Amino acid sequence: GLLVGGAPDTFLGAGIQTCRKLIDDGWIGEPVAAVAFMLGHGHESWHPDPDFYYQAGGGPMFDMGPYYLTALVNLIGPIRRVSGSARITFPERTITSQPKFGQKITVRTPTHVAGTLDFANGAIGTIITSFDVWSHQLPRIEVYGTAGSLSVPDPNTFGGPVRVRRAGAQDWSEIPLTHGYSKNSRGIGVADLATALRRSRKPRAGGDLAYHVLDVMCALHDSSREERHIHVQSTCERPAALPLGIAEGEVDP
Repeated sequence: GLLVGGAPDTFLGAGIQTCRKLIDDGWIGEPVAAVAFMLGHGHESWHPDPDFYYQAGGGPMFDMGPYYLTALVNLIGPIRRVSGSARITFPERTITSQPKFGQKITVRTPTHVAGTLDFANGAIGTIITSFDVWSHQLPRIEVYGTAGSLSVPDPNTFGGPVRVRRAGAQDWSEIPLTHGYSKNSRGIGVADLATALRRSRKPRAGGDLAYHVLDVMCALHDSSREERHIHVQSTCERPAALPLGIAEGEVDP
C-alpha cells in the first residue's frame, strides 16, 4: 500500500494540462521536436543564502530543470538518450542581497547546461538552463508537430497562456484553458497521491516520473563530463491526463 510521489506537480495545472489535451487530440499532429529554455543570472542578487545553488547538486539544471523536464515528459513521453554540454562561466560570484551582501561564492558546479533529448517516441528536444544569461527573448517551452506548433506556458506556474499555430495559419491563437487549477495550486500532487492510494491506481506525480527526470538531469551532466551520448537507464509512463470537468479540489471524476 506504499506509494511514492515527487515534485513538481505544476504539470497538473490548467496550462500544461490544456497543452496535454491539445497534443493528445492531435492539434499539432505528431510531436517532432521541442525546446525548453530557463535562462537567468542566478540567485545572488535576491536570495538571502544563495551559496548552495553553486555547489554540487545545485546549478540551473537541478534547480529548475525538474519543472521543464517533467512538463516535457508529460507532454511527449520518456527520454531514452541525451547529449549534454556544460560549463562554469563565472568561477566566483558576489552576493548583492542581504544579509550576506559582499560575500564571495566559489562556483563548483556547471552554471550553463545545454542538452539534446532523444525521446522514446522519436521526437528530439533541446533544453538550455543557465545562471549565466543577463537577458533573452526565448520561449519557456514550445512543442513542434507535423501539423502545427504549440507554445507552452511557464512550467513553474499553473496557468496560461497557451497558444497554437496550426499549419497554414497566419498567426498564433490563444486557447482558453480547458482544465481547472489555473491559480497557485501547489500540493495538488499530494492530493493526487492520496487519491491514488484510495483508488489503487498509479499517482500522476509518482516516484517513477521523478526518478526518470532526475536520471535525465544527471545524464546530461555525465554526458558533458564524459564527452559522449548517455543512454538513460530509467523510463516511465506518461502520467495520466487530468479529466475534464472535475470539481475544484478533486483530481478524479
